[in-house]
Amino acid sequence: MSMTESPTVKIAGVTAETAERPAPAKTDVLFSVDGLRVSYAGVPALDGVSLEIYRNQVTAFIGPSGCGKSTFIRCFNRMNDLIPSARVEGSVLYHGLDLYARDVDPVEVRKRIGMVFQKPNPFPKSIYDNVAFGPRILGWKDDLDDRVRLALEQAALWEEVKDRLKASAFSLSGGQQQRLCIARCLAVEPDVLLMDEPASALDPISTTAIEDLMHSLKTEYTIVIVTHNMQQAARVADMTAFFSVRVSEEGKQRTGILVEYDQTPTIFTKPADKRTEDYVTGRFG
Repeated sequence: MSMTESPTVKIAGVTAETAERPAPAKTDVLFSVDGLRVSYAGVPALDGVSLEIYRNQVTAFIGPSGCGKSTFIRCFNRMNDLIPSARVEGSVLYHGLDLYARDVDPVEVRKRIGMVFQKPNPFPKSIYDNVAFGPRILGWKDDLDDRVRLALEQAALWEEVKDRLKASAFSLSGGQQQRLCIARCLAVEPDVLLMDEPASALDPISTTAIEDLMHSLKTEYTIVIVTHNMQQAARVADMTAFFSVRVSEEGKQRTGILVEYDQTPTIFTKPADKRTEDYVTGRFG
């Protein structure tokens, strides 16, 4: 179905403000992915993915369970390297550099490209020591107090914890713990924040806080998020990629594929592919 033929579809969360977001400048490409294929023990989990991700944008990956969204986001900071059976083919360029080149240090990649997981995972340390952990490992001991404060301020958590920095991180609520994990990433001055379902375990108020945080952080960082919540993608993302599953003829093998990638208002109100329309309108998924 062509763009001109596709009927306009609607989903809650797409507002006039959303529709007015400017298109990303093509010169601001941060990641360029070409022909990406990821397999585990020889079984393809994701195949033929090509797209570009733009600097200082929020990019969302949506799609049904098992379509490879989490596998894909983990390619950007080489987290799949930690799975012995995983094999990544194709190219992932970051600032034009092949992230999977032999001379690239995965630890340096993960410093520049931080990750926040679905479930808050603070260390069994104080609030302060959680945020200071990364800088200490990197030997950044000068002005550590200022660095911790800045990271907590960026994560919109400072005012809530400034009088109890020595308290256990586990004394915080779930939403606060997730923002602490974001602050822990920010303390090592990354370029990119990857977020894999960062609000799925949180209550609506905490979810709103995380979404507001994404809006404020994208002025300084590039954010890539996996979410099952389409309203959330519509609210926070500038660009959205819809993934689906290709099933083999015998029905035994399911492989994730990229169906469509465009500006978020287009994906949710006038998608080019019928499969995208069926998913965002709830007829499939």
